Amino acid sequence: MPQFRTVATTDDAAVTLLAEYFQGRAQTFPGGPAAYKTTFPLAEDFEPPRGVFLILSDVPGDIGCGGIRSVPSTTAGTVRYEVKHLYVRAPARGTGLGRAVLEELERRAAAFGGTEVVLDTNASQVSAGMLYQRSGYSEIEPYNDNPNATHWYLKLLA
Repeated sequence: MPQFRTVATTDDAAVTLLAEYFQGRAQTFPGGPAAYKTTFPLAEDFEPPRGVFLILSDVPGDIGCGGIRSVPSTTAGTVRYEVKHLYVRAPARGTGLGRAVLEELERRAAAFGGTEVVLDTNASQVSAGMLYQRSGYSEIEPYNDNPNATHWYLKLLA
């Protein structure tokens, strides 16, 4: 059964998965690899309670990753966390593990006092967009200036 472990974004497993994620995104990004802007996450943004970075593991090893970090909210009285770098390795895609990572990140955000979660994605990531919509995310106006993003989403946490 897959399990989550909390790691620093500088952990070897995190760096390996993030590099894989960024390489894959660059290869399939509209405009080609030169158009994709890679930004490795700052470790301090993913240290509790400001955030957390998770690795999803199963036999025979690491399957995926994702993190949340605190970001400013545009609505008074809300505490906002942002989902970043949600990634599942190709052999495990389509098995529900991406949803499992997303749900665990939402749970962690709520445990830190988050009342809403936001994320951004690119239109070329059709499966990701479908996952977010099916998970209760609504499209919103841009909340950041991510040059790789074309769609921004919000979900209120119960």
